Amino acid sequence: MPARNPAIATIASDKLIALGEQIRAHRKVLRISATAAAEAAGMSRVTLHRIEKGEPAVTVGAYLNAMAALGLDFGIIKPVNLVTDVPDVNRVGWIPARIRLTNYPQLKQLAWQVHGTDELTPAEALSIYERNWRHIDAQALEPRERQLVDALRLGFDGRGGNV
Repeated sequence: MPARNPAIATIASDKLIALGEQIRAHRKVLRISATAAAEAAGMSRVTLHRIEKGEPAVTVGAYLNAMAALGLDFGIIKPVNLVTDVPDVNRVGWIPARIRLTNYPQLKQLAWQVHGTDELTPAEALSIYERNWRHIDAQALEPRERQLVDALRLGFDGRGGNV
């Protein structure tokens, strides 16, 4: 095994710190909370904080998950826009970082009292669905909206299953 080169370790550390700063800056520009970004990436808020600080102990997979959730490209693969909901893509179990009301007709009707935004966090969307479920026409739910509700329930309180 080759000897560890301190100069390379310093360069790697500096690059991780720069990467973490870029991830954080992009999240802030998108105005996404650390909690919402972490939920979308499938990690704890603490892990996201460690990534944004450039800690080398965090796995590369966690860095890539955080980047994907924010729609960032690592430079090797074509970027996928995961920041907001993509309506014509079937992603069972996927929770977007921001949920566009225009992509979910029944959620949009339930969220009539929400003013000044056309997007919700996953927690906000689940709260609106649960508080107003009695007003939902479950038979009229589009498959994409049904998948969102199931993913939100499973992601936040483990109750998934068909609505």
